[in-house]
Amino acid sequence: MLRDKKILLGVCGGIAAYKAVDLASRLTKAGAVVKIIMTEGAQEFVSPLTFRSITGQSVTTRLFNSEAPIEHVSLAEWSDLLVIAPATANIIGKISSGIADDLLTTTIMACTAPKLIVPAMNSRMWENPIVQNNINQLYSYEYLVMPPDTGRLACGYEGKGRFPEVSEIALWVMSALYYPRDLIGKKLLVTAGACREYLDPMRYISNESSGKMGLAIARAAYHRGAEVTLIAGHTNERVPYFIKNIRKSSAKEMYDETLDQAEKMDIIIMTAAVTDFQFRDKSAVKIKKEEFGSTSLKLEMQPTVDILKELGKIRKEQQKLIGFAAETDNMITNARKKLEAKNCDYIVANNITCAGNEETDVVIIDKDNKTEISGTKFFVAHRILDIIK
Repeated sequence: MLRDKKILLGVCGGIAAYKAVDLASRLTKAGAVVKIIMTEGAQEFVSPLTFRSITGQSVTTRLFNSEAPIEHVSLAEWSDLLVIAPATANIIGKISSGIADDLLTTTIMACTAPKLIVPAMNSRMWENPIVQNNINQLYSYEYLVMPPDTGRLACGYEGKGRFPEVSEIALWVMSALYYPRDLIGKKLLVTAGACREYLDPMRYISNESSGKMGLAIARAAYHRGAEVTLIAGHTNERVPYFIKNIRKSSAKEMYDETLDQAEKMDIIIMTAAVTDFQFRDKSAVKIKKEEFGSTSLKLEMQPTVDILKELGKIRKEQQKLIGFAAETDNMITNARKKLEAKNCDYIVANNITCAGNEETDVVIIDKDNKTEISGTKFFVAHRILDIIK
């Protein structure tokens, strides 16, 4: 996906510098050509030789290099994307103030390519109003800033400031290279994952949805500037930490929360696999095996509320409503029926066999057209947004 893309990675002097080695490796394996600029502080944590061995490309550390007297200009012109990871409070302050006193900062000032900043620092430093003001300055200059993660920091503190997972940074890199920030100002609601309907506190019925498609759409929309709210049932992977996340388990809980949120949204994308039936009688305590009987088990069930259909009845004219249809057969025919019955703008039809996989095949259907898309769920998520936006 990153084949032949030219990425300039700036590494600053924080303890997370060693994790930048993994990032450089991942981007290189994805096909990118990765060159490195290291600050003086970064070299205290990792040697230039390590990055050179991983990427097979140049690692530059000095502004005044006799072999390349204007290297900050040539590197700036060479790059398709400049990534600063980890970005310390010091480098963030320098960039926001226009200071250019070393190779990295002079290159940043000369670079017209998109720039992605990945902060990592002590939580108290991150929360410092001066740092936050500097971050806001970077936003105003159209820099991309990836929020830091929350967790245990190298200093022993628990809080916000942790270097994000490298896999998550790689997805930000992909969005920065290939997709515009064209959803700024838009409010987007996504439902994802599998609902569960409990018989008792231990037993429930559910389905095979992993939630990966919904998480991919929420992530991609956030990268493109949308204000994203995610209502999630059970998911097989962690919800991206930078996305507003509301957990709801049952169909009724998801219905109530979705209807409460829907009115203020511009785009609603319903990827959640909502259970179609619920138990008529639910026990507050675990039912003993003896109570079921020794020969057969009969349980009464009733339909759950159809969230997508209710949204189709009440949605405002300017809203876009997108549903998903997971099918085993007659996929297009069944999806078109759902499109009309639920009053959606689009239906995304997908085969149930793709549940839980990293890649998927979908068909996006509106009243006039259909578009087939295959690839990773993150790629497909962006293509869905391209079509519906």
